[in-house]
Amino acid sequence: MLKASMSSKRLTLDDCRKPSMKMLNNAFGLNTSPLSADASALAERELRETPEQVQKSLAELRELLKEKNTLLYKDTDEYLMIFLRPTHFYAQSAYDLMKRLATFKDKHEKIVANPLPREEKTLFTENNVVNVLVDRDQKNRRVLIINMGSAWDPKSLTSEQLFKVLYLVQIASLVEEETQVRGAVIIIDFHGLSTKQVMAMSPSFAMTLLLYIQEAMPLRMKEVHIVRQPFLFNMVWPMFKQFVGDKLKKRLFFHGNKMSSLHKYLDANMLPEDYGGKKPKLNYSSADWYPVLQDLQSYIAGLC
Repeated sequence: MLKASMSSKRLTLDDCRKPSMKMLNNAFGLNTSPLSADASALAERELRETPEQVQKSLAELRELLKEKNTLLYKDTDEYLMIFLRPTHFYAQSAYDLMKRLATFKDKHEKIVANPLPREEKTLFTENNVVNVLVDRDQKNRRVLIINMGSAWDPKSLTSEQLFKVLYLVQIASLVEEETQVRGAVIIIDFHGLSTKQVMAMSPSFAMTLLLYIQEAMPLRMKEVHIVRQPFLFNMVWPMFKQFVGDKLKKRLFFHGNKMSSLHKYLDANMLPEDYGGKKPKLNYSSADWYPVLQDLQSYIAGLC
């Protein structure tokens, strides 16, 4: 089963660079340029990413994949780097991450099996649950917004579909080498949470989401910020808390309505008014990001 989990189709990041580069002048676009000098320095400092180490780790990972012969994979530097960066260029750790991802996709095939933007269009265009800020934070990290309060209608977007949207957005973000290195930040907004949303957040959903984030996701998750959570949130949190590991606990922060608390981590100059920031109030949603995903269909198909 594992060997069938990863496509053997050969695909590189170049397959999606042309459509993405067209959008670089648009607010809704991804940066497919090579690493900036600052990001390269950060990668060397935090991830051991030097030209010598990169070549050594790529060779070691290829050897492991050949020796174990349990995974089908794309034998390109670009693809293997997606797994080497979050594991600090330790080849065995990168292989283990690839295997955990394949196992996750086997177990949750119903949710994540070959999702493509064209097949999930309504999930993005008719809901405003998941959004990505057009502005990066002060550390040049991507900021993902998840509206799990009143903005989420579980009847039109089930918890499984919500996970699928998050999965697609995360896969698409990996086209950016800058994001591979710097990682991402999540703001989970519980404004207007009611029993309707609470009932949709089952222990199964909580376990699936957190298992993926902590065990199988190749994106570096730097911080998770919980904001505007009402008292009702206390009914939800125990379901999630039981699945939160020590590493994620250190990166999880609760702010309530105190945006000054959030600003200790995310510079107000880079945030919209919705979160006490100095940028204009959010007037866009996942529907505006959908064309970006459309242009990345070949790339997403190669990673899913």
